[in-house]
Amino acid sequence: MSKSPLIAVDRIAFEATDTPEAREARAALVARYDGADPENADVIVALGGDGFMLETLHRHMVRQVPIFGMNRGTVGFLMNDYRENDIRARIAHSRAVVLHPLRMHAQCVDGATVEALAVNEVSLLRETRQTAKLRIAVDNVVRIEELICDGALVATPAGSTAYNLSVGGPIIPLRANLLALTPISAFRPRRWRGALLDHTARVTIEILEAIKRPVSAVADSTEVRDVHRVDICEDRSTKLTLLFDPEHALEERVLKEQFTP
Repeated sequence: MSKSPLIAVDRIAFEATDTPEAREARAALVARYDGADPENADVIVALGGDGFMLETLHRHMVRQVPIFGMNRGTVGFLMNDYRENDIRARIAHSRAVVLHPLRMHAQCVDGATVEALAVNEVSLLRETRQTAKLRIAVDNVVRIEELICDGALVATPAGSTAYNLSVGGPIIPLRANLLALTPISAFRPRRWRGALLDHTARVTIEILEAIKRPVSAVADSTEVRDVHRVDICEDRSTKLTLLFDPEHALEERVLKEQFTP
């Protein structure tokens, strides 16, 4: 995390989630600052919650334009406080966090293949009442021959405080260069609580009995049904830049989560 290197703020685009509060905020900001075309903007201000921030990051992933979020949603962990004053100055003095997403390569039972990127996590989830049976390898070495569970996930540091934390996974500092591999309701081996992996690791998850015990793979909002193998790794070629007010630095928020009762 570092201070932004004088990000240009001449052309600001404002995007809002589909709620009255967010739409009203966007209208007020556009009237005050004008609104650039998102495809030509220097920076995008996202108005909503964490889910909308993820949508905005995915929508502009090719351009890799910086995103400054303001909370007009519920959780707002990835967002700054909403204030209409001094938007240009706030962005100019913000601190940048560069995130690298996970790349998921999923092979389906019917032979189809799907690739998707995930800012938070890639999750494998059982589709029916029956538990999933997974074989987990890291860098081509099988580490868990058979995990009987509801599923498993691989999370980035930024995503470690989301679904990963909810299922008992560890919180990872942003600059730790680690990924979390976390089981979801593991039945056997019962005591396995997951692993911390180097960010360069490649995780391969094979679905055992894929027809009888179907599993879906989810990369943020992209879901692929009936998979039989999923490869997951960090995509260092893709850089996502989030901007934060100095007093609301994301790294500090992640650290504070570890001391929250």
